[in-house]
Parts: sequence; C-alpha cells; structure tokens
Amino acid sequence: MTETATRTAAAQPRSTRPSTPIWSRTWARIAGGFLLPILIIASWQFVTSTGLVPPYRLPGPWSVVEAGIDLAERGELWLHIAISVQRVLIGFAIGSAIALAFSAIVGLSRVGGVLFAPTLVALRAVPSLAWVPLLILWMQIGEESKVTLVAIGAFFPVYTTVADALRHVNPQLVEAGRTFGLRGWSLFRTVQLPAVVPSVVSGLRLGLAQAWLFLVAAELLGASMGLGWMLSDSQYTGRVDRILLAIVLLALLGTITNAILVLLEKAVLKRWM
Repeated sequence: MTETATRTAAAQPRSTRPSTPIWSRTWARIAGGFLLPILIIASWQFVTSTGLVPPYRLPGPWSVVEAGIDLAERGELWLHIAISVQRVLIGFAIGSAIALAFSAIVGLSRVGGVLFAPTLVALRAVPSLAWVPLLILWMQIGEESKVTLVAIGAFFPVYTTVADALRHVNPQLVEAGRTFGLRGWSLFRTVQLPAVVPSVVSGLRLGLAQAWLFLVAAELLGASMGLGWMLSDSQYTGRVDRILLAIVLLALLGTITNAILVLLEKAVLKRWM
C-alpha cells in the first residue's frame, strides 16, 4: 500500500503556484502608467507638427520644455514651484489636523454630530471661489489668505471620510472592547482607530488633491508668485506655452505628493493592520 501510494503521488504533476496576473506585476504597472502620457504627447506632437492646430493655440511639446528651461535659467521656475508647494503643505497640514479633530467629535459623539454636522455639510457646498473675496477682505492679499483657502479645501474631504468611517465602525468590535474594560481613549486607540486607519489615509489623499485645486483658485486671484499666478499671468500675456507648462507641473507635483502619501499608507497599514 505504501509503495502504491508513493508511485501514485510521484506520477501526479507537481502543484504549481498560480501565476501572477501580468497587470499585477510592478514593471507592468509602471509601464502601463506611462503608456497613456506617451500617447498623449505623441498625439500632441502630431497635431502641432502637421499644422492641424496652429501654434498660437497649442504649442508643441518642445516649446513647452523650452519655456520651462527659460524660466529655470532665470531662477523663476523653482521659485514658483517652491512657493506653491509650501502653500499646499502648510494649508494641507492645518486643514487636515482640524478635520481630524472635528471628525473625532462628530464621529464619536452623538452630541457633536448634532451640533456640528449640519453646519459643516452646508459649508462644504460653498464653491472654492466664493471664499476668496471674504478671505482677501479679512486677511488682505497675503500668505495667510492663500494658506487658509488651501486649508479649507483640504478640510472637507478628510473630515467627511474619517467622520463617516468612525460612525460606521462595527458595533460588535466596540462592544467587545468594552467587555474587556476599554473606555474612552483606550477604546479609541485599541479598537476604533485601527478600524478607520485605511479611511484616514484615503481621506488624506483626497484632501491633498483638493488642496492643489484650491491652491490654483487662491493664486489665480491676488498672488504675485506661484504656479497659479503663472497660469493667470500667462493668459494675459498670451503665453500658451507657459500655461501648458504650469498645468504639467501641477499634474507632476500632485502625482509626486500623492505617491508620498501612498508610501505612508503602506507603512501605516503595515503597522496597524
């Protein structure tokens, strides 16, 4: 019996691990991410080089690169980038911190939800540009008004995502924690916080994306430096190449900052999950 079983097992094909889908591999994901931008640039070059679109409406890709080189050589490009990044990071940090505090109040307390949730829902519906005249009137045309507008933009995605997650934590987990004598901060740190960590990171990523949108609104009105100001100034001077340069830089900076948060997300999830 033993020899028969051994021969049968040897005759059977060895089990192999299921192959990883090609689009799940790192190299394929990186290559796929570059595919669409390459196609866009190739189409852009084609329509400009063949004359389908006149240069004064859409300069070629190399014209945009030359505009960036010109600004970099004069030291203006890096200053625009540094100022915009600084405004986004400061506003995002302030808005996210306040949002997390209100999320805890609204998500963990029924009284807090009754008092704050309706007002915050109403304020969330206010368009970004509606805040600009009021902030300029209160804070003048300075860094304070721009950073405040960016903070407002970062606040609502973080607040909404985290507050909803806290309100929908599995009640059975909370009750299980209370049966072990957990209350207050210990219950929050041990049970509720690990349950909402993915939502916190997702809210931060949404808040960061919104912060870049509100930055452009802040710099379009009442600014003298920054990528948003470059957009506005280039419109008045007819420099379409600089407009496209500012758009490309905003896209790249948004992608880079989001990638940083993705790395943070992996580290946080590894720690808490």
